[in-house]
Amino acid sequence: MVSIVPHRLALPLLLLLLLPPGPMAPGAARADAPTPDAAAATSSAASLFDEVWRLTDEKFYDPHFNGRDWAAIGARYRPLALAAGSESARAEIINRMLAELGASHIGFYTREDRAYYDLADIFSGALRHELPRVFPKGEVAYEGIGVLTRKTDDKVFIIGLLDGFPAAAAGLKTGDEIVAADGASFGEVSSFAGREGQAVALTIRRSADGPTQEIAVTPVRIRPNQAYEKAIDASVRIIEKEGRKIGYIRMWSYARRGYQDTFETQISSGKLKDADALIWDLRDGWGGAQPSYLDIFDPRAPQMAVTGRNGETEIVNARWRKPVVLLVNGGSRSGKEVLAYGFKKYGFGPVVGTRTKGDVLAATAFMLSDGSLLELPVEDVRVDGERLEGVGVAPTVEVPFAPEYSAGTDPQLDRAVEIAAHALHG
Repeated sequence: MVSIVPHRLALPLLLLLLLPPGPMAPGAARADAPTPDAAAATSSAASLFDEVWRLTDEKFYDPHFNGRDWAAIGARYRPLALAAGSESARAEIINRMLAELGASHIGFYTREDRAYYDLADIFSGALRHELPRVFPKGEVAYEGIGVLTRKTDDKVFIIGLLDGFPAAAAGLKTGDEIVAADGASFGEVSSFAGREGQAVALTIRRSADGPTQEIAVTPVRIRPNQAYEKAIDASVRIIEKEGRKIGYIRMWSYARRGYQDTFETQISSGKLKDADALIWDLRDGWGGAQPSYLDIFDPRAPQMAVTGRNGETEIVNARWRKPVVLLVNGGSRSGKEVLAYGFKKYGFGPVVGTRTKGDVLAATAFMLSDGSLLELPVEDVRVDGERLEGVGVAPTVEVPFAPEYSAGTDPQLDRAVEIAAHALHG
C-alpha cells in the first residue's frame, strides 16, 4: 500500500455545524472564553479527530461503511473527543467511534500502545517517509520485556511470552496477573520507557486469591520485526513423547516473508529437520501470511538439495511430509486465519484449539500529524470464495483455554502433542 500523508483539510460541513459560536457583539469578550492554552489544546484535538474521521471516510474498504451512517457517527463522537480530559481518554473515544463500523483491522494507536510500535514496523514500507519524523533515523524501537498482555475485568494478564526475551528469562508465566510495576500501574510501554538495562520490579499474582510476589525484569530495546523473528527462532524445540520426537515452532508473527524463511530453514536444515512430527503454532501475535505458505505441507512437489564445493547444502522448495498439527485460538487473526482455513480444508492435519478471531480484511497504516497511528481496512478478502471476516475458522479438535491464572500451563499444546504422538503410533 502507498502511504498517505494526511493534510489538515477543511472539515465536512456537517461537522463544522456541530459547534456554532454563541451570539456575541463584535469586539466583546466572552466571560467563559477559553485560555490560549486551552483553546490550542481544543484546536489540536479537533484537528486530530477530523484527520481520523476524514481518512476513514476516504479509505475504509466499504463505501457504505457496513451500513452505518459514518457522518452521524462522527457528529456524535466529535464533541466527546474534544471534551476528553487526556490523550488516553481521547484515544478511547476515537476507538469507540471506529468500532461502530463493525470491522477488523481498525484502530487508533498512540505511543503508549505496544501495538503502535508493532504496526509502525509492520507497515514500515508504506510509512518509510513518515517514520523519520517520529523515530530517529526511521528505526522503530521501544523499551520492553517481550510480553503480550490482555486486560480482563480491569486486571492485566500475561497471555504470551516471547521466547528469548527478558520476561520469559525472568520466570514470568502465561496467566500471571501483573498488579504493578515499581509500585505503579503497569503499562506495556510506559513501565519500561527509558529503563533499558535497569531492573523493574513487577508485582504479580499467580492465582485469583493468592499472594503477590515481585519478579525483577530488565528491559531491552526492542525492534518489533527483529524481535518476532528472534522469538520464532527461539521457540523451536523438540518435545519427547512416547519415544518420539515432536517438533514445535510458534509463529508469533507472519507479517513479513522472513518469518516463513525461518520456518523453512528449521524444517529443512535446523532443529526440526529430524523431528518425527510437527506442531505449527499460529496462536496470538500478528497475521500477514500468504496462502502460498501452505505449500510447505503439500507433498506433490519436489524438494531439491543443492550442495556447493564447500559441502554446504541448501534446500530449495522445502517440504514437510510427516505428520503435522496446527494450533489456533481466538488470537489467531488475519493471514493466519487464511492458513488455518486452507490447512483444514485441504486436510493437511488436525487443527487444535479454539475458533480463530475472524479478522480477515486487508489493511494499511497511516501516520497522523501528531505521530499517532491509524490502522484501516482498505480491501475486503475472500478465500476460495468464502468470507472469513466475522466468522473465523473452527478447529477440528476443540480445546478451550483461558490463560488467566493458568500458571504457565498450556492444555492446547498438551493436546496437540498427544495427537501428534498418536498419529505416529497409529
